[in-house]
Amino acid sequence: MKNIDFLKEAKAIEKEIISIRRDLHEYPELGFEEYRTNEKIREFLDKENIPYEVVSKTGVCALIEGGKPGKTVALRGDMDGLPLNDRKEVEYKSKIQGKMHGCGHDAHTSILLGVAKVLNSHKEDLKGNVKLLFEPAEETVGGARFMIEEGVLENPHVDACFGLHVSESINAGKIGLRYGVFNAASNPFNIKIKGKGGHGAHPNDTIDPIVIASQVVVALQTIVSREVLPASPAVVTIGSFNGGTAQNIIPEEVTLKGIIRTMTSEDREMAKRRLVEITEGICTAMRGKAEIEIEESYPCLYNDDSILNYVRESSEEILGKNSIEMLQYPSMGVESFAYFSNERPSAFYFLGVRNSDKGIVNPAHGSLFDIDESALAYGVALQALNAFNYLTRT
Repeated sequence: MKNIDFLKEAKAIEKEIISIRRDLHEYPELGFEEYRTNEKIREFLDKENIPYEVVSKTGVCALIEGGKPGKTVALRGDMDGLPLNDRKEVEYKSKIQGKMHGCGHDAHTSILLGVAKVLNSHKEDLKGNVKLLFEPAEETVGGARFMIEEGVLENPHVDACFGLHVSESINAGKIGLRYGVFNAASNPFNIKIKGKGGHGAHPNDTIDPIVIASQVVVALQTIVSREVLPASPAVVTIGSFNGGTAQNIIPEEVTLKGIIRTMTSEDREMAKRRLVEITEGICTAMRGKAEIEIEESYPCLYNDDSILNYVRESSEEILGKNSIEMLQYPSMGVESFAYFSNERPSAFYFLGVRNSDKGIVNPAHGSLFDIDESALAYGVALQALNAFNYLTRT
């Protein structure tokens, strides 16, 4: 295999990648509404003569077939924006009221297109194949699971996956790595507690669902404080408590809404089971009834050590020995790439986009979020080298 300077090649197309990113930033689209983004991706792939198929409504799965037989590696870039007003004063500010690329998915898509161009120019040197997965609806329902159901990890069979996410907490020119679990699993839930309503002056004639629900809220906190290993992060949050219409009326029912976040499959199953047992137990003891719905949402994102080592090596080669920040803690947030990591050995990492000198310090999911665009070329070079090295050495 010949030696390729992927950073040099990424820098050569840097202006084109920045232009794509700014265009996408001006016209953000929400989950499963990414029709314009889909069109821009397909136009680029057509120009590069890279075959693709539209999947999961607005997603795209493209394939670069190498000149030599080998394994298949997948690279993911998500596409959707957020329901947020863009308050930045920049020339590429969002032109769509109430929508913004506030999480960097415009950068992820642009980076993946840059990788497509670079690797496609060397496809005869590739030992195996590269799948390019442009994922819709990452922010909402997790488009990855629909893509998997439609077979994007087969034909040809994907052997490993790489993904990245921009981070405003890490300086441009650096990356963030963590072995093991990277992101939490989530289980949103709804609890309806039914009692018997009546006059506030005669509580003895009622079964007060507000009192029952209050006991449930407090008791659910013992799942984390008394049943999860203290060294294993977990969260049970009640985000909504609704019931009643007047000060002197005891209502018929109360609704609780919340979410469970866990870091292991064992904790996840235990927390779901105990939420049901605790809620039903309290309701029964206090003469009420409970209706409980627990959603199966994003799973934990696990990094495979051997696959993550490729990222570590790529960063040291492209960005230097001091380019890696080891992350001490996993994120309690969720990430749709987790669906891929649960199906194939995978590596997921943060790409630094912070630049204090340029004032690029504002948090993701905020209306002032932006990135240092110099990081785009780094992302292209890293992902291209990750894929190239994996295919070369396996």
